[in-house]
Amino acid sequence: MKTKLLMIGPYPKWDMDDLETHYDVIKLWEAADREAVIAAHRDDIRAIATRGELGGSADLMRKLPRLEVVACYGVGSDAIDLAYAKANGIRVTNTPDVLTADVADMGVALLLAVARQIPRADAYVRAGSWANGNMHLVTRVNGKKVGVAGMGRVGAAVARRLAAFDCDLAYFDVNRRADLAYEFIGDLVELARRSDFLIVTLAGGENTKGMINARALDALGPDGILINISRGTTVDEPALLDALENRRIRGAGLDVFWNEPNIDARFNSLDNVVLQPHHASGTTETRRAMGKLVRDNLKAHFSGAAPLTPVV
Repeated sequence: MKTKLLMIGPYPKWDMDDLETHYDVIKLWEAADREAVIAAHRDDIRAIATRGELGGSADLMRKLPRLEVVACYGVGSDAIDLAYAKANGIRVTNTPDVLTADVADMGVALLLAVARQIPRADAYVRAGSWANGNMHLVTRVNGKKVGVAGMGRVGAAVARRLAAFDCDLAYFDVNRRADLAYEFIGDLVELARRSDFLIVTLAGGENTKGMINARALDALGPDGILINISRGTTVDEPALLDALENRRIRGAGLDVFWNEPNIDARFNSLDNVVLQPHHASGTTETRRAMGKLVRDNLKAHFSGAAPLTPVV
C-alpha cells in the first residue's frame, strides 16, 4: 500500500508524476467538496504537500490524526501553523537555498524595471511614439543608496548583486550580522530615509506584518523606489497604494501582494509600478530543484531519516 499524501495545490507535472508513482496522492484542489474528501481519507493521510502561499492550518492538521509531516514547496512557512505542528509532533519542511538566487535576481530585475521604466519604454516603442521624439529621462541604479529590509539568505544575495552596481548598501534586521560589512541600521524608518531604493526581503508572519508602513514610505520619499520580493503582508498595502497614487514615492516593483492572486484593482491603473505574479522563483531550474527537495524530504521522513531542510 502506498502512503497517502494530501496535496493542497498542484506542483509542476514532473513533480506530480514522481509523487504519484510513490504515493497515493489525494488532489484536494480538484475536490468539489473538500471537507468530504478530507473526512473520507482522514485516518489514512500521513503527509501533506503544500505550497508556501497555500500553507497548512491547524484546523486542517487537526482533522488528520495520523499526519506526520507537512512538506512545503517554497521557503515561506508563515501560512503553516508551526506552533500546532510542533506541539503535535508533526514535522514541517521547506525548500530554502535552492530559490535564493532566482528571487534575488528578480529583486534586481524589478529595481531596474522601475528605475529605468523598462515596461513603459517597451510600450513607447510599440506605440510608435519614438518616431515623434525621445522618451523622457529616467533614473539610474548604479551608485545609489540601497536599503535591504531583512538580511537573510535572499537579502544577502540581493546585496551581493547590487554591490556589483557600486551601490551604497545598508540593511535592517533583528540583529547585526558580523559576517557582513554593510552598514547596519536598527530602525526601519531610518533605513528608508537613508535609501534611494528600499528592497524588502523580510520573512512573512505576524512579526513583520505591515512593517513597511506609511512612516517608512514617507521616509523613502518622492524619489524613492520600493521593491517587495518577500511576502505581501510585510507591506501596508493601502498605505503603499496611497503613496503611489499621490507620488509620495517614485515607484514600486512588486512580486507579492495582500490578496494574491486577486490583487487590488487600483494597481492596474498605476504607471509607476511594475507587477509580477509572485513569480520570483518561477524558473524551470529552480522549480525542479524545489520539487526535488520536497520529494527528498518526504523520502527521508518515511525512510526514518532526518529531513534535509526541517522548519520544525
